[in-house]
Amino acid sequence: MLNISLKSVSNYLNKSEFRSYETLSSRTHSKSLLKALIVLSIILMLGMFLPWTQNIRSNGTVTTLNPYDKPQNIQALIGGQIEKWYVTQGDLVNIGDTIVKLTEAKEEYFDPKLLANTNEQRLAKLQSANAYNSKSRFLADQLIAIEDLRQSKLQQLKIKQQQINLEIESMQQEKIAADTYLENAKNQLDRMMLMYDKGIKSLTELEAKRLSLREAEAKILSINNKLLKQENDKLNVNQEVELTNSDYNQKKAKIASEINAADSYRFSLLGESNKLESKVNQLIQREKAFVITSPVAGRINKVLKNGIGEYIKAQDNIATIVPNTYQKAVELYIEPMDMPLIKEGKKVRIQFDGWPAIVFSGWPNNSFGTFGGIVYSIDNDISENGKYRLLVIEDDIEKPWPDLIRIGSGARGLLLLNDVKVYYEIWRKLNGFPPDFYNPESSKKVKNKVPLRKIK
Repeated sequence: MLNISLKSVSNYLNKSEFRSYETLSSRTHSKSLLKALIVLSIILMLGMFLPWTQNIRSNGTVTTLNPYDKPQNIQALIGGQIEKWYVTQGDLVNIGDTIVKLTEAKEEYFDPKLLANTNEQRLAKLQSANAYNSKSRFLADQLIAIEDLRQSKLQQLKIKQQQINLEIESMQQEKIAADTYLENAKNQLDRMMLMYDKGIKSLTELEAKRLSLREAEAKILSINNKLLKQENDKLNVNQEVELTNSDYNQKKAKIASEINAADSYRFSLLGESNKLESKVNQLIQREKAFVITSPVAGRINKVLKNGIGEYIKAQDNIATIVPNTYQKAVELYIEPMDMPLIKEGKKVRIQFDGWPAIVFSGWPNNSFGTFGGIVYSIDNDISENGKYRLLVIEDDIEKPWPDLIRIGSGARGLLLLNDVKVYYEIWRKLNGFPPDFYNPESSKKVKNKVPLRKIK
């Protein structure tokens, strides 16, 4: 009993009658317990100086790094009715394997000879265009021939002009001689008249000189008339040259107009032929589109359309396929306050759903059942859940990730930060401080391990 009173009653009690007094009197203090507590305290104190790896915990799911490795929906390019299925759910298919075959369901394509008739129309338009092309070439040849005729005609007129010029020059020389003859005739007549007045010459000789003068004047008049005629001929030739050029220019303009009209109609026919060719190609592609094939090698996950004869619209999803081979990745979400601590190339420890693991938060290297990863990319914008998304890929220098993990399965990540002491980490958490800012020595961009495929 507690001795808290000055008057004790222990002397008035028979302690042998009470078992509690016997128990208290038989209890002994063990020195081993005290030693154990001291050793435990020492161990805890030493443990405070052990290294501790700061980390950020996050949850996420398994995904693929490349977009073409994700589960894909197989869509119908055109509408139609299902004629036959070639696969069932769970089948493995290769690239180009037939998934389903459709039949035509639109009235304007029901004609079984639509492709052949359209192609014949295209050929007819093309032949008509070729005929107009031949016509255009013939007209071009006529244009060249007309130009040659014009040059020949102009050459003849040029020769004629040269002949007239020569005749004019000749007449001008004759006129000079006639003028000289007329002047001599006048002088001779004057002298003859003086001699006749003196009685030296007879009247007959005087009349002969007068006749010579009349002849000289008549000759000059004749030469002037000829010169005038030659000048008129020269003007006529010049007018003929102008008329010839005008006439042939009109003929050339008419032929050029016919050539332009033929070319214009030919181009119109070629345009119609090209439209028909596009329609033929569309019909060919439409027939090919009725056979829907697999774009990738994978497994048919779901068949979204059922039955035979069911009508489907263009761009309707028909089935879902999951690729056989893909580069796994894990998408993790971290709080915005932890965003500055994460860099590309940072190490990550990942625990997958379905794989047993023993995780030591501060000693990730001593954990069991976790796998190594590297931060591949960090989104620049925040996600709808208010967190930032990270993509983590497999670390080549550590053991590979399990082959049996599936896309969409859960995963948890430990993003490793700075190495500190245990006491510092306890002090930081008690005070609510964030982890230390950590900049890894090598935060290089991790290259994609799977080369991107070309989209055909």
